[in-house]
Amino acid sequence: MANMLQAFPEKTGKERALIAKKFYHNLTDTFVETIKTFSVSKEFLNRRCSGNFEVIHRLEAKGNSFQIHPAHHFNWEWANLHYSINFRLPFLAVYMPMSNKAFEKIFCKNRSKFGSIMLPATDMRSSFMPWRSKPHILGLVADQNPGHPGNAFWLHFFNKVTPFVKGPEKSAREKKCAVVFTFIKKVKRGYYHTEFILATEDASEFAPGELTKLYVQSLSERMKTQPADWLWSHRRWKWDWKPEYGEVIK
Repeated sequence: MANMLQAFPEKTGKERALIAKKFYHNLTDTFVETIKTFSVSKEFLNRRCSGNFEVIHRLEAKGNSFQIHPAHHFNWEWANLHYSINFRLPFLAVYMPMSNKAFEKIFCKNRSKFGSIMLPATDMRSSFMPWRSKPHILGLVADQNPGHPGNAFWLHFFNKVTPFVKGPEKSAREKKCAVVFTFIKKVKRGYYHTEFILATEDASEFAPGELTKLYVQSLSERMKTQPADWLWSHRRWKWDWKPEYGEVIK
């Protein structure tokens, strides 16, 4: 509720409570749908998930590696499997490992069942090495809360200066690759559509922080239209800006 008050101060308490109620329905559905991933077929996912994959296929046809920058929209577990079915290049999905080793092994195996290559964020450098010279699609969630506020891009996000991780943009700029913003929309219960938006064909053309700024603007627009689809239960605004963190990107 504190997160939604930060984002939507213009709404009444009753309106925010309604968004929260819809959010918890979505969160509960996601738990159930995640269990379902252990038995789903490709046909099942293609019936219930869709996307404008022509954006992806046009880039794949060029034979070069590129990145997608998703957000914490429901249901990212189904989306990972759906993308691996429909992408033509190998899909490398960066994820945060679980502390429980048994669950980590089970979930990693399940997430890769249709071809996704799971790269742990805690060992990104070495796990990515075999793919440096091979065409691929790299998925980096770009709305993450950074672990260190001093190493972040600070931007205006829903009425507060907010830190965003530098990694996705930095990686794309260094590789001079294309970037696709990836936003999931819940069409109805149990059905999802991904909107792939080509942000640039060469991330190096952007000044530092500008690509992240464009991502934040696009994310904000979609959160306003379907606010209950985003993960409100994490502490997105736990950091306060300080001058030593660097300039705020206007």
